Amino acid sequence: MRDTEPEPTLIPGRTALCPGSYDPVTSGHIDVIRRAAPLFDRLVVAVVRQPRHKQTTFSIEERIAFLREALADLDHVVVAGFSTLVVEYAHKWGAVALVRGLRAVSDYEWEFQMGHLNKRLGPDIETVYLMASPQYSFLSSSGVKEIAAFGGALDELVPSAVARAFAERTAS
Repeated sequence: MRDTEPEPTLIPGRTALCPGSYDPVTSGHIDVIRRAAPLFDRLVVAVVRQPRHKQTTFSIEERIAFLREALADLDHVVVAGFSTLVVEYAHKWGAVALVRGLRAVSDYEWEFQMGHLNKRLGPDIETVYLMASPQYSFLSSSGVKEIAAFGGALDELVPSAVARAFAERTAS
């Protein structure tokens, strides 16, 4: 895993993009990323800088750092921030696929719509869906934030760096 902000580069092989806000990254996100990583020669975990649909709890720098720490053992995984259309960013990396996780039926409708819109914008890019592992089927970033707000235990829900960050914020 690289420590500096990587520039998109084209390399031989199959690259996929795993986009999201990751605010915060959860154990479910890490599970999907780790399961997707062996399927591609390079996996770019693309962290949206400023999601239009919500205010972030953590800065882009914090979210990238959390992901880099949790995925440090995966040499062919790159974590980078972006602020363009996801298919435009995928093209910059030469990606052939977008990887998305599906938890419950409620995710399907949104992902179905986004998959078709992305296909229209980037017909050369496929969307690959990975089902959440059963223990993470109902885990969400918003749920984690709610638990953290009331001082609940986060140990099995998020990487340790995220749990520490929430603990520091609530201690202040």
